[in-house]
Amino acid sequence: MKIAVLDDYLGYSDRFADWGDLGGDVTVFRDPIPQRDLVATLSPFDVLCVMRERTPMPADLINALPNLRLIVTTGMRNLSIDMDAAKQRGITVCGTASRAAATAQLAMTLILVASRNLVGNLNSMARGGWQAPAGRDLDGLTLGLIGLGRLGADVAALARPFGVKMVAWSQNLTDARCAEVGVSRADSLGALLEMADVASIHLVLSERTTGLIGAAELARMKPDAGIVNTSRGPIIDRDALLAALRAGQIANAAIDVFEEEPLPKDSPWRDADLIASGRLILSPHVGYGALATYERMYRETAEDVRAFTEGAPLRVIGA
Repeated sequence: MKIAVLDDYLGYSDRFADWGDLGGDVTVFRDPIPQRDLVATLSPFDVLCVMRERTPMPADLINALPNLRLIVTTGMRNLSIDMDAAKQRGITVCGTASRAAATAQLAMTLILVASRNLVGNLNSMARGGWQAPAGRDLDGLTLGLIGLGRLGADVAALARPFGVKMVAWSQNLTDARCAEVGVSRADSLGALLEMADVASIHLVLSERTTGLIGAAELARMKPDAGIVNTSRGPIIDRDALLAALRAGQIANAAIDVFEEEPLPKDSPWRDADLIASGRLILSPHVGYGALATYERMYRETAEDVRAFTEGAPLRVIGA
């Protein structure tokens, strides 16, 4: 049995997973495989172990891999796998547990770092200077949560001790859910953006949320407000956000997720002036990527492969 582990950027699958007794040939790909090479590279493999949100598994790729019998994804939901195509081919899809704490904690970290202009001050020190413009503490500010599912609620719990007022909005948000979490409900996205000193996104990417925040929405924000995205890159219109930052229409943005990953070296996101000033903070999609998360994901990936070979698949998705 030939097993491929895709997009293991940091080499953690060897560190955390026990592949030794699987009786298979394991190949770890640390760098992304170019789109044009995917079929030729992956055709020999019986098992693909994928990291969600990295290499997608659309129908045309699944149907082009003659030996594929099992896909194991990190997490129990991976919208980039065409589940119908896998089912039609008789390919089993299994998942692993995940941890929400790491993503929520990163979101809270970025909220704090951006609000205090910490990066601008660190960069000033690195250049031999001293203090850069001061930021704001959160006490008394309004945190707008765009999405109040598990992650949005976790961020609310982390933010509460800082003395923020909290308001939330999503398309299907109810008063009952807001009462459960202990936040106010905004009547609309625009209303939330007008109130928020910091807006933080916690939505699943879908047709409804792609491009949800564009130029018109950003224009409703306060000039000293900031926005944080640890959810999905395409939810914010990149060009509109960069234009708003350059024009001083909003104060800052902290972004962990991008429409193309890994982020190309020539991406418009890499605006040297905005980054140096601390008004644009970029992190390389590390929301879920804490060591404990990787350890659990890769350990359970190997468990899923082993269980499949023994005829008793674990954590089957869509069963």
